[in-house]
Amino acid sequence: MEATLKYLTRILPLVFGIGFLAPLFAQAMAVAGLLDPEQRLAVGLAVGGGWGLLASITGRWI
Repeated sequence: MEATLKYLTRILPLVFGIGFLAPLFAQAMAVAGLLDPEQRLAVGLAVGGGWGLLASITGRWI
């Protein structure tokens, strides 16, 4: 149980990046009128997922 909770807390920034930051970036691009809807989502997932993965690995957001 303890190992599962440690693993879950380690990947939480990745989940946040994919679940919150990716749609946020996609919406910001939609408001700005950039790209097609599918491309917006792909770019949002790449940026949000990448940022979340980096935060999961390093333990820091900045």
